[in-house]
Amino acid sequence: MLIRHEASIQVQTVVAIIVTIAGFYFDISATEWMFQFLAIGLVMGIEGLNTAVEEIADFMHPEYHSKIGYIKDVAAGAVFFAAITALIIACIIYIPKF
Repeated sequence: MLIRHEASIQVQTVVAIIVTIAGFYFDISATEWMFQFLAIGLVMGIEGLNTAVEEIADFMHPEYHSKIGYIKDVAAGAVFFAAITALIIACIIYIPKF
């Protein structure tokens, strides 16, 4: 359901597929695969939690409220940190391959 309805998860799924193909192309090690899938799972899992937080907040308080906005910003910030971590992991794995 999440992949079908959330554009951000759809984009992240495409990126995960591309990085997985790159892993086969560059013949990354078992340890690199482990970190790569951990990073993919981390980002997608936290994005799912972010979506849940936003949906609950909108359900509980449909009109704008500064506290709800803050809660949504914090949840989105968690996704940002996970994505930056995943990017760093990807750089550690793939930059030496070039």
